[in-house]
Amino acid sequence: MKSSLRARFSLLLLLTATQAWAQTSLQQKLSAAFNRLQTDSQCKYASVSLTVLDARTGEQVFAGNPNMGLAPGSTLKTVTTITAFNLLGKDFKYQTPFGYNGTIANGTLTGDIIIKGNGDPTLGSWRWANTTQNYVLNELVAALKKAGIKKINGRIIGDDTLYGSQSVPDGWIWQDLGTYYGAGATALCWHENQFDINLKTGPAGSAVKVAGTTPDVPYLTFKSELTTGAAGTGDNAYPYLPTGLTNMMYLRGTYAIDQTKKLISAAYPDPAFDAAFRLLDTLRRLGITVTGAPESTLSLTAKGLQTPPITTTLTTLLSPGLSQIVYWTNRKSLNLYAEELLKAIAAKAGKEVTTANGVAVIQNFWKARGIDVNAMDMIDGCGLSPEDRITTQTVATIMQSAKKESWFADFYDSLPVYNDMHMKSGSIHNVQAYTGYQTHQGRELVFSIMVNNYNGPGKGIREKMFRVLDELK
Repeated sequence: MKSSLRARFSLLLLLTATQAWAQTSLQQKLSAAFNRLQTDSQCKYASVSLTVLDARTGEQVFAGNPNMGLAPGSTLKTVTTITAFNLLGKDFKYQTPFGYNGTIANGTLTGDIIIKGNGDPTLGSWRWANTTQNYVLNELVAALKKAGIKKINGRIIGDDTLYGSQSVPDGWIWQDLGTYYGAGATALCWHENQFDINLKTGPAGSAVKVAGTTPDVPYLTFKSELTTGAAGTGDNAYPYLPTGLTNMMYLRGTYAIDQTKKLISAAYPDPAFDAAFRLLDTLRRLGITVTGAPESTLSLTAKGLQTPPITTTLTTLLSPGLSQIVYWTNRKSLNLYAEELLKAIAAKAGKEVTTANGVAVIQNFWKARGIDVNAMDMIDGCGLSPEDRITTQTVATIMQSAKKESWFADFYDSLPVYNDMHMKSGSIHNVQAYTGYQTHQGRELVFSIMVNNYNGPGKGIREKMFRVLDELK
């Protein structure tokens, strides 16, 4: 018996020593790789941070400048989506009421048809069969027909009142606001608040012409100041939102002659108006008369009018579940989805629906779990703002917390694969970041790495960061 106990004790000591050696070996390799990155010429003026934790226990495996507050780019979406899972639940769905204000007599509605936005970013999206523009419009038409409405003496209104007048977070830069990835988080979203501007290029240095839009947006005009760039210079074209009372979008920058897409995706100035416009167009094509012009909360406000409420609901549209929304939020790094989730978090907490309130709820949630809010200075939920600051220690800790949750498999599945590793990337001007999970010799790890203010090509810094992360394989 004593001999057996001694054997088991000796085996335990051997296993403990082996594990300690393996951990020390990994720490040494990570330290050497991290130092190489820090001293690389691309990081001469850069700030570099890396935190690696045991994904099961939270034990620190390696830390290089872990408490340095840095711009995280889109890796911030992991913080927003993990918090959304915690506070909203994986089965959460947005609801969009559709109805009217007025009376129906002999098939004629005297009053307004209203689509009331509640923040659903998937309405009119092409990513699911039951969210596409055609599907949604058919559902709305079917609801009108079921109510016996054959004529409308009134207007089609996109109700955007829930979120107030500020759709874009403070801290976003003007150049981004007209792009698809800078689209505002409105209460009534439509087609992910974006459309395509088709381009016609010429010889390098010549003017780029606008060759229409998809879909057609006859209520906007376009002035191209774009020039055709040399081969290999890429897409550096930026659409600018109309200002004041104008309906003109300017296009500025360059668009390379060898770009194959020949289009850029722009943000709708007023997505709620476009939703109303599409429904009106559909009804008229089906022979249902609508006497009034399409309206939105924004267009009515400009006229000094208020958006009328729905008095009779005809149907309520449901979004896909949160797990599906998070999948695309992280897989395709959809800023709009992250910002809408941030506002949904504020609404769930009973706060006024603003970006700032959503941020405060997230910070308070993690503060209650031991994270210093000074280590997560968030301006938005998606990481587009260059003013966002968070530490790799904070991101890794929040990522590690997800590991024990019942919805973790859904979150893990939302992470893209780069460098044969499941991780979310983030990049803005001279910023590159990654956070994800990796198994090393049977041990599950979670990591966050950020580089701010690097110089030279992004491809180069990504490859060097991957060499550090390769030590986790």
